[in-house]
Amino acid sequence: MTPQSQFMLVAQVTPGREHDLRELLKTMNSKPGMADPTNAVLPFGQFEHLHFARLVVLDDPTLRDIDAHDVPPPNLPVYLAFIGSCDGSAGECLADLSRRAASGLRRIFMHCVDFNADGDLLAWMHRHHQRIAANYINWVGRTVRQIKEDSALQRALTKKVPRAPLASAAQAQQLRRELIDFVDTEVSAGRLGLTPPDPTPLRWHIAKLLHLVAIPLVSVILLPFLIILAPLLIVLLRTKETHDAEICPPQDRAALRGLQDLEDYDVTNQYTAFGSVKPGLFRRWLLTLLLTLIDYTCRHVFTRGFLARVQTIHFAFWAFVDDKRRLVFTSNYDGGHEAYMDDFINKVAWGLNLAFSHGVGWPRTRWLVARGARLENKFKHYQRRHQLPTEVWYRAYPGLALVDLKRNQRIREGLECAHVTDVQALAWIQLL
Repeated sequence: MTPQSQFMLVAQVTPGREHDLRELLKTMNSKPGMADPTNAVLPFGQFEHLHFARLVVLDDPTLRDIDAHDVPPPNLPVYLAFIGSCDGSAGECLADLSRRAASGLRRIFMHCVDFNADGDLLAWMHRHHQRIAANYINWVGRTVRQIKEDSALQRALTKKVPRAPLASAAQAQQLRRELIDFVDTEVSAGRLGLTPPDPTPLRWHIAKLLHLVAIPLVSVILLPFLIILAPLLIVLLRTKETHDAEICPPQDRAALRGLQDLEDYDVTNQYTAFGSVKPGLFRRWLLTLLLTLIDYTCRHVFTRGFLARVQTIHFAFWAFVDDKRRLVFTSNYDGGHEAYMDDFINKVAWGLNLAFSHGVGWPRTRWLVARGARLENKFKHYQRRHQLPTEVWYRAYPGLALVDLKRNQRIREGLECAHVTDVQALAWIQLL
């Protein structure tokens, strides 16, 4: 099994170069915000281990909201973020990108403050690699190669299956044997690929095991202190919850139209949000703790198609910038934006509150998990205000939603089973 990783490079845009940068990024698209896989600057389609990638200018239009906390707005820079989801380690992916797309990456990064066009590109990328605070991967081990091979297999088999209903389950067994023979012929001729998975790296197993044990161990050590401090922490939380400002006006119509113009070109969409963390150590430490717990559950529990009850997200992550004063959230999700937000409100509003209620202006929560995102209109206004237009967005398998990936994987798994019952054979045929 090949595990997946995500990376985010963040670099300050040189003052006065932002317009030129945005214009360059536009040349990489075939539609607004949608990357041309063969574009001349960074041909994403040549990188067979890259699931998703995006380039986005982190220019926070809500920076002055922190005035509501009697804190003067900080003078923070505009950043360029280069984000990707890949098979294997992020380091290996960055090395491959720097080796095979060096000229295009240099054209992009030359708009950043400390980039030296003649310097070591990979070393610069590593210096700007931002740690991800919480990382979600829908199906750990499902590679780009597998997705494309499974899709090709499904298309080939579907053409061979008669549309008339089968007379019996026994007939399904016969049809299944014929389809297996067909696939064997196609694989032998090189027209289909069914590449076996690579061995899981030992270092990944070790790192996962250490992480599995370390977080509970640290929690046990800290538990006595948390119990002692609990009354104070509860008072602090409720005081802040009842006094923190809500800043949830409707999104400016022109800005909203600009975001909508980048959506719904495919069955999958992108989402990038950016905003300030409420000031003070209490909120910063609490958010850090909660994101650590979210990351732990995503790494050890939600690894097979679910994030709590939500089943439409391919990849997502949270990452701090500016010494934890601001937070970036990105996701790649199936369906339209409104349906995506409604899915979260209806299924895991409490989870939205845990992860995002520490942002300046969030609808007021009660006891951390209640209200907040449940206030539908305020929540929807808030998230749109903090959403940024993603200048360039790439996905490796357009037209395939997560339900398609799951079905195609089941088709391949059923094909590779040595023995199945008549009923199982019929159920497998029905997937086609």
